[in-house]
Amino acid sequence: MTTRSGDPAIFLFCALPCEAKPLVAHFRLKKNLASQIFAQYSNGEVSLTVTGVGKTAMAAGVGYTMALSTTRTHPILVNVGVAGHRQHDLGEIFTAEKITDADSGRNHYPPLVARQPGATAAITTVSSPHLEYREDCLYDMEASAFYESAARFTTGELIQCLKVISDNAASPAANIRAKQVSKLLAGSSAALQALLGEMTPLDEIQLPRDLHFTSSQRNILHKQLSRYQVLSNGDLPDFGNTHWRASKELLQWLEEEVDKIPVVL
Repeated sequence: MTTRSGDPAIFLFCALPCEAKPLVAHFRLKKNLASQIFAQYSNGEVSLTVTGVGKTAMAAGVGYTMALSTTRTHPILVNVGVAGHRQHDLGEIFTAEKITDADSGRNHYPPLVARQPGATAAITTVSSPHLEYREDCLYDMEASAFYESAARFTTGELIQCLKVISDNAASPAANIRAKQVSKLLAGSSAALQALLGEMTPLDEIQLPRDLHFTSSQRNILHKQLSRYQVLSNGDLPDFGNTHWRASKELLQWLEEEVDKIPVVL
């Protein structure tokens, strides 16, 4: 999926080169030699930026990438990388359902798309490697900064964090090696592809920013959009000329629009 201007509509952000390496291969991305501040790769449809480790680096990488982009109003932004947990097996894949910044205490709740490519989990973002795994959550060093920065450039349902377990109490972060990280991220390619596939229909529409959807309502929205596309040979409804006072009114309108489409047997 590309934009009318030719810019990518999907933006991936990794902290480490070893996280990015298998994704560059999977999406057949080419390095942008003009970018001197961050390593950036693209195939015209997908862009990937290697930001560096930590919240400051991630925030700068997202801001720099999106400020230079002339993409559509609502691009897809995904943070892909490794995280630790006290007991989850290495290589397990999770999508963030809650992100907590350990320094500020601020919480973020990424709206989850209808069908997740695996389990969901809470993530706590810390400023230095966390070796004690005190809470039953994933630990990383970028997710909160990624979400806060990404929210400036797109809507919540198009911002996701996909994390692969790289360390636990039995195999702590001190044991992590770059080749191991690349191998773990290579195993996440299918899950990432599935996640992007779920997010794409939502990227095709521009929902009113003043409407707020619960997780259940978002599931209904995604299912109705999928039904609409199937019945209309891939088209999407026109949300541009209709106004709703609440999300449930939009869902009712969408259900009625789906019912209007004739079923051809």
